[in-house]
Amino acid sequence: MQLVNDIKPVTYLKSRAADVLKHINETHRPMIITQNGEAKAVIQDPKSYEDMKNALSLLKLLSFAEDDIKNGNIHNEGDVFDAVEELLKR
Repeated sequence: MQLVNDIKPVTYLKSRAADVLKHINETHRPMIITQNGEAKAVIQDPKSYEDMKNALSLLKLLSFAEDDIKNGNIHNEGDVFDAVEELLKR
């Protein structure tokens, strides 16, 4: 990814909003918007945003699982399946 091509000043966004939206939806690359030379916002297409949120959620779950393993909070699969079957009977 060539990030330098996806950095634009806020004036570019103001004058070419429709073009910016078309570009980010076609390329699925985010665009960084600057104001006075500083990064102030990131514009991203909805699908890429959703994919990113899902990936972060999975990483968070993996982090919780690693903590459980480190703390010895684990159960064997037989006990887990037995507990699920018991819940399904109710």
